[in-house]
Amino acid sequence: MPTILSLILFLLAGLAGSSAIAAEPELTITMGGTSVRISRAELLARRDVATVTVPHDSAYGRPMTYRAVPLRALLADLPPSAADTIAARATDGFVSQLPRSLIDGASVPWVAVEDAAHPWPNLPGQSVSAGPFYLIWQHPELGHVSSEQWPYALAGFAEVASPLQRWPGLAVDASLPADAPARRGQAVFIVNCLPCHRLAGNGEGVAGPDLLRPMPAVTYFTADGLRALIRDPAAVRTWPAQRMPGFAADVVSDADIDAVIGYLRVQAARRTEPSP
Repeated sequence: MPTILSLILFLLAGLAGSSAIAAEPELTITMGGTSVRISRAELLARRDVATVTVPHDSAYGRPMTYRAVPLRALLADLPPSAADTIAARATDGFVSQLPRSLIDGASVPWVAVEDAAHPWPNLPGQSVSAGPFYLIWQHPELGHVSSEQWPYALAGFAEVASPLQRWPGLAVDASLPADAPARRGQAVFIVNCLPCHRLAGNGEGVAGPDLLRPMPAVTYFTADGLRALIRDPAAVRTWPAQRMPGFAADVVSDADIDAVIGYLRVQAARRTEPSP
């Protein structure tokens, strides 16, 4: 008859084995009403895995080489979907809304997979790498891929409606002229700011604060302060847990920043207008 000690040791060994299995990273993909979970080992064992080099990696800021799987092939393995957007969700609350037209366009998206036996270097200024999964792009300049469309620490991908369909509150008033800077600001905001920030609750990113609640950012930041923050956050304020990256001029131009500020002002004014 087994002793109590042997039973305890058996149970502990089982728990340790379960933890080891659970620790294997998995990527979740939801398309066409079907959801699958693919482990790191399964991705690295795929026949279409390839060695991909990017001359200027968005996260590392230098050339990087990865073992990666084509995102288009991963999505094609699931039932077809009419959704026009794919949400790429990271484990830290970052959510990039990727238009399907971008994924299927001239730039080529890959899911880079970190091999546990050959880990990637830590991200600049951080104590972790971009792994275990990281969306990288070949020829990003062809599709005007933003730095915010290179999400790392990926948890998975899911089909969703476009941001303006999901969150109508993001849209500027329909009466605003077509050439109004705030309309351009809306587009820049959705690509570059929405992955981290919500706007009066609209959005799903939680990596950064809501820019309208409880007080609009344009109320407590001057225009010059916002310009400086967007361009180089550490030049404005720093703290140990700071995560916001700076946006270089070739990613977000000065005109784009001014358009975003105009958009935030328009949205803030709409919140303070008296009800009819």
